[in-house]
Amino acid sequence: MQLTGSEIVIECLKEQEVDTVFGYPGGAILNIYDALYQHKDEIRHVLTSHEQGASHAADGYARATGKVGVCMATSGPGATNLVTGIATAYMDSVPLVAITANVGKALLGKDSFQEVDIAGIVMPVTKHSYIVKNVDELADTLRKAFTIAKSDRPGPVLVDITKDATGAIAEYTPKKPVEIARAVEYIREADIDRAVEMIQEAKRPFIFAGGGVTISGAQEELKQLAYTIQAPVCDSLMGKGAFPGTDELYTGMLGMHGTKSSNLGVTDSDLLIVAGSRFSDRVTGNAQNFARNAKILQLDIDPAEINKNVLVDASIVGDVRESLRKLNERLQPQEHPEWIRHVKALKEKYPLRYDSSQLTGPYIIEKLYELTGGDAIITTDVGQHQMWAAQFYKYERPRMFLSSGGLGTMGYGLGAAIGAKMGMPDKTVVNIAGDGCFRMNMNELATAVRCDIPLVELVLNNHVLGMVRQWQTLFYKQRYSHTILQDGVDFVKVAEAMGADGIRITSKEEVVPALEKALKNPRPIVVDCQIDSDQKVFPMVPAGANIEDAFEEEDL
Repeated sequence: MQLTGSEIVIECLKEQEVDTVFGYPGGAILNIYDALYQHKDEIRHVLTSHEQGASHAADGYARATGKVGVCMATSGPGATNLVTGIATAYMDSVPLVAITANVGKALLGKDSFQEVDIAGIVMPVTKHSYIVKNVDELADTLRKAFTIAKSDRPGPVLVDITKDATGAIAEYTPKKPVEIARAVEYIREADIDRAVEMIQEAKRPFIFAGGGVTISGAQEELKQLAYTIQAPVCDSLMGKGAFPGTDELYTGMLGMHGTKSSNLGVTDSDLLIVAGSRFSDRVTGNAQNFARNAKILQLDIDPAEINKNVLVDASIVGDVRESLRKLNERLQPQEHPEWIRHVKALKEKYPLRYDSSQLTGPYIIEKLYELTGGDAIITTDVGQHQMWAAQFYKYERPRMFLSSGGLGTMGYGLGAAIGAKMGMPDKTVVNIAGDGCFRMNMNELATAVRCDIPLVELVLNNHVLGMVRQWQTLFYKQRYSHTILQDGVDFVKVAEAMGADGIRITSKEEVVPALEKALKNPRPIVVDCQIDSDQKVFPMVPAGANIEDAFEEEDL
């Protein structure tokens, strides 16, 4: 059938079973938005307050559902406003397709109004970027974009389309989406044999779970491995929920703000099995001394991650679920009673602690966990509140904790919460933010109100840039250069001005009633939690130190 380029875009989205798109219109993309209007009963469009909010919402939708997130923007500043969200998705391996429109083909390269080479700009932070100038290539390009975004190690793909291509006519023939096969071609039997041998020889095995476990849906295989070989399990920020947070074998997060039991346990281990993690510097500390007493076995889908940050003794390259499944088929049950007792003693000796005499972030998050029964999708921004959310809320399943781990994007959480709620409407969604982060994209609260998206925006408001202030306190002799936010902004009034509800917490006694109200609220609500400016996240590993050098407040 003969269709315009814009109609082809919509038909390709329907082919890929896209039900929700996040975006913001403009001149160059008007043809696509006009076609979208004709299909508004088939594809829901969420008009965000800013294009960055659209990219974060598509990201949150993808993380919560496991599907490909889709965002749209016009040329020039509309397209460049997507870049931070695209980079966020790239660093955390999130499948996302960003569709932008550009000026007409004849105007390219002439500094035309709102012209920018967005395909070139995003090249370092996408799996692939395209510019489509010929309508005949449009359908196949969009299909490739979705295939690339969700295959192997997922990630974002950008498709930029010139405006004349969106208006031109071409033949369109529907096609079924390509079935994405699991990446198993590089899983070698010799590597499996070596891994089994290492595991059988180990006396003190430890498992480290990363985001790849969630992406591959390998949580059951990971749990089977842990129980088969009786090994304790820690996780990265991206690995939250890959292993149940209440399990006796779970020791907490590893790294800069990980638990002492995880950091010391990994250091004491003789075999570290790493599933779907890339050894971020926030995990390893001093990479030269990371897990120095252990052999390291790395399972990862991306061969580029093997020996990139930490040298390993053996590896299995391929889909993590398939790699774990093959291991589990070969392994015999093992017992390590002394090792398990040692790690349990570490957990008892070094529990996560906080000051219970005052209103604190950890206390609020613990109460949130109790009231939700651990069954809420938690999104976060970046900073102290993010670490507290990772430490004090227990995640039983994957895709329940959505956070910008690799890029550390302040302002990510509210857009991601909108996307998560659109993708999982039956779930309670709470964004945990700091006041500094909330300021960055608070305009998306208006999006939630306009689109009738009930969610909770929980702001841990310490009137400073908390994590930066923590570093200034500990390492910069309390020189608080431009980190104090005492400027009289009233977040409750901001919420009400945008059409949402607002409530303020100033004492411990107010926490439970306020959270109960917020969780039952049928509309978006901001909970402004007034906490002290000098609350800190502990344990903490200084930059460049060994992970076993983690210190707590009493150590100071």
